[in-house]
Amino acid sequence: MSNSQHPFLPSANPPTWLGVMGGGQLGRMFAHAAQAMGYKVAVLEPAADCPAGQVAERLVQAGYDDSAALGQLAALCSAVTTEFENVPADSMNLLAQGSFVAPAGKCVAIAQDRVLEKRFFVDCAARSGVLPAPHKVIASNEDIDAIDENLLPGILKTVRMGYDGKGQVRVKSREDVRAAFESMDGVTCLLEKMLPLAYEVSVLTARGADGESVVYPIAENVHRDGILFTTTVPGPNVSAECANKAQDAARAIVAELGYVGVLCIEFFVLEDGSLVVNEMAPRPHNSGHYTIDACVTSQFAQQVRAMARLPLGDVRQHSPAVMLNILGDVWFEGDKDGGNPREPAWDRVLALPGAFLHLYGKDDPRRGRKMGHVTFVAPTLDGAQEQLRAACAILGIAA
Repeated sequence: MSNSQHPFLPSANPPTWLGVMGGGQLGRMFAHAAQAMGYKVAVLEPAADCPAGQVAERLVQAGYDDSAALGQLAALCSAVTTEFENVPADSMNLLAQGSFVAPAGKCVAIAQDRVLEKRFFVDCAARSGVLPAPHKVIASNEDIDAIDENLLPGILKTVRMGYDGKGQVRVKSREDVRAAFESMDGVTCLLEKMLPLAYEVSVLTARGADGESVVYPIAENVHRDGILFTTTVPGPNVSAECANKAQDAARAIVAELGYVGVLCIEFFVLEDGSLVVNEMAPRPHNSGHYTIDACVTSQFAQQVRAMARLPLGDVRQHSPAVMLNILGDVWFEGDKDGGNPREPAWDRVLALPGAFLHLYGKDDPRRGRKMGHVTFVAPTLDGAQEQLRAACAILGIAA
């Protein structure tokens, strides 16, 4: 290993610091993993009481574009990462002047702009073997007039800041597109053709600064109202051929990006078995939470390894697993928010064999807000799914 690629080894005196942009639950779980490996963690986040800030050794409370705060983080930390994709790419570039930054600002910039992301996927298709859905940029009424009818019905998505189903509208006609475009205040959008979807998978991969990469087992996802509901690994519908193709595509994409860190790529599997690449997240991902309890190396420990230039960890899955997202809805009775929230029966959930509860330190449960997750591991996938159904019954979630 060359001197420019030396690892940032954990040290007690003086301590080795790792930084994370963003104070959400992904940053919190990253901090837990880094601390377990002997690092100290600094978080840059505007909010004073944030999940990651509750557990990190230092919270730099500032905006993500605050140059003084960025300088402070870079001066303290050997390496810096991000826990969400909408951190300004310019801030990552500024941090790179003083720290090793993984992923690099250029990778974050591609992932946070749907137009750049789709263009990258198309350019990468010769190497990855997978294309995105047919699509068109919608930036004006003239673009709407020029829509090819073959793109409809489709989904109109804002180019930036869309996640968990936000900034997306299903459209059947040109008039629908026009109305949706106006409802989004005329910001640049992307129209994607709706395809005959059988199911969705996500591929979690990691690449080191030395170019080595690893790919986790394929995860099959179910969404409700645009938010991840469950992740099942191994995916019950995923064939060996589909898994191999998705993993090969992920390796090609992460190499083409020159990426360092954990990257999650979402794919659609169509009814005819073909694969379509949907989007990527330049960070650990909700669908990868199962790795904490079901794999040799969690996605968060993997992120630590990659940014610290350590050897990447073993991605073997030792147990079948199902991950259940816990939203604020389960704190409320019935369909209404009226009355005070009450704590769910975690004791009954934890009485289920193979149940691992992860709560994110958020004290304000709201409907649709991610509050935690539960992972169920078992000797068989059927066993894990049985415990999932039992937990849903306890929590009042329709399984």
